[in-house]
Parts: sequence; C-alpha cells; structure tokens
Amino acid sequence: MVQLKETKKELRDIRSKEIIEVSCMEQTKDKLGILGGMGPQATQILYRWILDRTDASCDQDHIPTIILSDTKMPDRTTAILSGNENVVYERMLHDCHLLENCGSCCIAIPCNTSHYFADRLQKEISIPIIHMPRETVKRLAQTNHKKVAILATDGTIKTGVYHREIEAAGMQAWQPDAETQKKVMSLIYDEIKRGEKGNRHSFAAIDKAVRDAGCDCAILGCTELSVYREYHGLPSFYIDAMEVLAEECIRFFGREPLHV
Repeated sequence: MVQLKETKKELRDIRSKEIIEVSCMEQTKDKLGILGGMGPQATQILYRWILDRTDASCDQDHIPTIILSDTKMPDRTTAILSGNENVVYERMLHDCHLLENCGSCCIAIPCNTSHYFADRLQKEISIPIIHMPRETVKRLAQTNHKKVAILATDGTIKTGVYHREIEAAGMQAWQPDAETQKKVMSLIYDEIKRGEKGNRHSFAAIDKAVRDAGCDCAILGCTELSVYREYHGLPSFYIDAMEVLAEECIRFFGREPLHV
C-alpha cells in the first residue's frame, strides 16, 4: 500500500512537470528573460532600472519579462577558483533552457562573474545572451578612456572576463593590488551580500587606490557594487556594468532607454 501511494505521487509529480514544460514550450518567444538571484538585491534593482528607463505610459508599454531568481545557485567565485565550475555551468544551462522554453527571446544575467560561462552557454541555446561585460566595454570604447580599473570579485578578476574585453578594445586594464582587492571582496561579501548598504570608508580606500594608479575610469564589475552605488551614489568616473545591461535590455526590444 505504501509503495502504491509513492508510485501515485511520483506519477503526479511527473505529470505536473510535463504540464509545466508543455505550457512553457507553447509560449511565444517575445519576453526578456532575467537569470537572477546572484544576488537577489541586484536582480531586484536591475528590473527596477529597466522599468524606470522604459518609455511607458501604461502597463502594456513595458517589456514582458520573466525573472528566474535562482538563489540556490552555488557561489560563482568559489566554484571557479576551486575547480568545481561545472556545478555552476550545468545549473545555469538548465535555467537558460527554462527561460528559453518559457518564451524568452533573450537572456540577461545580472552577475558579472557568471559571464565566465556566457560564451559556453550561448553555444547551447538558440536565443542571445546580452553579454554585460562586453556591452560595458563597448560603451567605454566609444570614449577616450585609456586606463580602466576593474572592481570585481576574485573570480571575475582571475578569469579575465573584463581584461580580455578591455585589451581587445585597445585600452589598458588595471586590477587592484592584493590589499585593495581584499577590501573589494569584503565590501561585496561581508557587507552587501549580507544585506548591508556598504561602508563609505571602505569604498573611499578603494577609490583612492584606483585614482592613485592613474586610472581615468573604473568599471563596477560586480552587481553588488551596483547595489552600493544605488544606496550611496557615485560620480560618472564609475561605469556601472549593470546599468549598461539594463539599457541594452531595453534596446534589444527596439526602444531607446530614458535618461534618469
């Protein structure tokens, strides 16, 4: 009797999964897919920035969006630096397929470190990933900047996600020294990811190191630093990669983002 009940439950679970998958596959591919949860605050802010920058006078004028906030995604930096990166890749690939099958026509990922996997993921899905680091550097390449600081996680720094793009665009990439990088990581992990707003004094020390190195701009190459900027505000010296992503999401749908 117990085994029969378990079998019936398994059949119900399978049937429910089939219904969800069929329902998703019947969707028209006309939606923005956001693969978020890395972290959740950044995902929330990205969507709000997209809303704020979309020229809309009613609900129907906004971009239809599916947000998958996968907060169970393993930490990207830990996975990459420990050599266990496939755990993240396989989960991201599953999530990308889910967004695609549920009607997304493009995917935005508000996590810079995750873009280490972006080109590999792109080969496995049929809709484009809006590449946040690449689009950010394209934006910089249209200016006269020469020496660009990268403020990001250890994973983003060590995998060269931004270095390659910056150097390919003919600019010099600068990364913080070990002591300053520890301050960046602490701000990201010990403050923002824990739900705090971030300490201004901590950022001031990072800012001094960047400017003392002779950089003429700096990329906020971690979405937790975008969260810091949202709380405290930063001068135009800092290029916010997630803001670029928000604007490129809007442009993908043939709209010009509002300046806010």
